[in-house]
Amino acid sequence: MTTAKSTRNEDWSEAARRLAAGEARLVGLWGDGAEVRMAISTGGPGLEFLRYACDAGAYPSVGAAHAPAIRLERAIADLNGLKAEGAPDARPWLDHGRWPVRHPLGDGSPAAGGEPERYAFLTAEGAGLHQIPVGPVHAGIIEPGHFRFHASGETVVRLEERFGYAHKGVERLMTGADLRRGAELAARVSGDSTVAYQIAFARAVEQALGFAAPRRANWLRALMAEIERVANHLGDIGAICNDASFALMHAHTGALRELALRAADHAFGHRLMMDRIAPGGVDVDLDRDKRAALREMVATIRERFPRLVELYDNTASLQDRTVGAGRLSLELAERFGCGGVIGRASGRDFDARRDCAYSPYDELRFETPVQREGDVNARVWLRVREVEESLRLISQILDRLPVGPIFAQPQPATSPGEGWALIEGFRGDVFVHVRLGDDGRVARCHLRDPSWFQWPLLEAAIEGNIVADFPLCNKSFNCSYSGCDL
Repeated sequence: MTTAKSTRNEDWSEAARRLAAGEARLVGLWGDGAEVRMAISTGGPGLEFLRYACDAGAYPSVGAAHAPAIRLERAIADLNGLKAEGAPDARPWLDHGRWPVRHPLGDGSPAAGGEPERYAFLTAEGAGLHQIPVGPVHAGIIEPGHFRFHASGETVVRLEERFGYAHKGVERLMTGADLRRGAELAARVSGDSTVAYQIAFARAVEQALGFAAPRRANWLRALMAEIERVANHLGDIGAICNDASFALMHAHTGALRELALRAADHAFGHRLMMDRIAPGGVDVDLDRDKRAALREMVATIRERFPRLVELYDNTASLQDRTVGAGRLSLELAERFGCGGVIGRASGRDFDARRDCAYSPYDELRFETPVQREGDVNARVWLRVREVEESLRLISQILDRLPVGPIFAQPQPATSPGEGWALIEGFRGDVFVHVRLGDDGRVARCHLRDPSWFQWPLLEAAIEGNIVADFPLCNKSFNCSYSGCDL
């Protein structure tokens, strides 16, 4: 269960100081009614929760001391109408002035209407600088986001991002939803991470209810999560190479990704395994035929993938583009608590499967690969190693899958309860906090994508690179737009 305490000004400020000093890591910051809540980690498997009552509609800014909180504070202002006093950036984030209401998680008052104010992008000064606006509509099938470059010739001096175009009101829709509907909404926060979000939501609800899903269900959840990781990493490796004009890798890794998606469809009835996990367990079991199909998928990828890795490693023209490009320092990765491939490629050794030790990973053998260079090449190699580890995990799960039920109906809540979960998705740690009402429905659910702490680092990583390398660097990060737009 979540243990949260009401916080005085000095306690809240002390937590901000600890974050700024690197003594703790920001996991989440969100509004809940007239309160702002914060979750921080000090390195162990548990989290520390703080609550600040915004009696006058305001709270002391965390972002003033700790930059990773800035965008979260801007989202709180848009969604809840709660202001961060002393915030370094008070511009709107999700609300572009087109919503019919203001503060949909707050008072929900009607919007003023009319044309929205012009968004004030940050400036850069210097001789010969020019601006390059990109998006929000992009070529190809890609989510919407705006990128504003300041460049000196071809060299990027500053990049600023603006998102919110894919806002769909997930957290507002969550309010009052029953648990099954809540699981469906969680699955749609970011479609490529649907398994990770379903697991995180289910585990948070189960913690709030003091309930444990059947053991076989937890193993099947992990099986789906590793298939999701393999499919997405294969797609990312090929897409990175494609942005470096090496389409051959893209074609071959795309074929392997398709194998993983078809195996998922055969085993679980959906290519992305959407709506297969809910509080209480999973909806689909494996029979002998489905296990055989998954083993065949693993065997095929193990046979073909090493030749593609060798092709990448031996293509000098490709290495010229990836080595040294988009370098992210360990210091920045640590400060932002950057998880997943992005953090581990820069030397930040964190993996929620290992460090939070949730079932069944506490019973499985796996390594967490880490690179130190922090460039595009390191992020490619991190994905290569993680594909190899996930294939081993899939084999272990299939070999050791326990017998028993796959679902147990959670008992309805008889009193309000809270729970949380931190799950390792393919991008990094997905955090979900849920508060249930005494009617057993969702009173408030906050879902935090790892990309909240990764997108700002892309702005830092691209500085000093040429504009033409932005697609390459951007794809090597592969952050989620939808996951942050909520």
